[in-house]
Amino acid sequence: QVQLVESGGGLVQAGGSLRLSCEASGRTFSSYAMGWFRQAPGKEREFVAATWSGGLTYYADSVKGRFTISRDNAKNTVYLQMNSLKPEDTAVYYCAAGSVPAIVIPTPAGLYQYWGQGTQVTVSS
Repeated sequence: QVQLVESGGGLVQAGGSLRLSCEASGRTFSSYAMGWFRQAPGKEREFVAATWSGGLTYYADSVKGRFTISRDNAKNTVYLQMNSLKPEDTAVYYCAAGSVPAIVIPTPAGLYQYWGQGTQVTVSS
């Protein structure tokens, strides 16, 4: 069992930056692929980024070049650095953990077994 707790959300102006953190419980953190998803009001949950312990990362086209996902296995924490934020990035951001092989495109939410409660990110224009 893995419990995930996100933090770092807030209100920021367009063009600004935020860093989200997700701390995981349990001793098997390094064995999981970690992902970030987001859900805006009235929209489906969408993939943002994922990372594996070997350093491999994968990004949605909409955030590529602006967002960076990273992880610190010693701290059981995954981060999402978000730069050049746009109003369309406004959403609740969720952290997820899953046994996702690195050869699999990690975008479907169904690949992830554990989810955090979410943190709100609001980008004003």
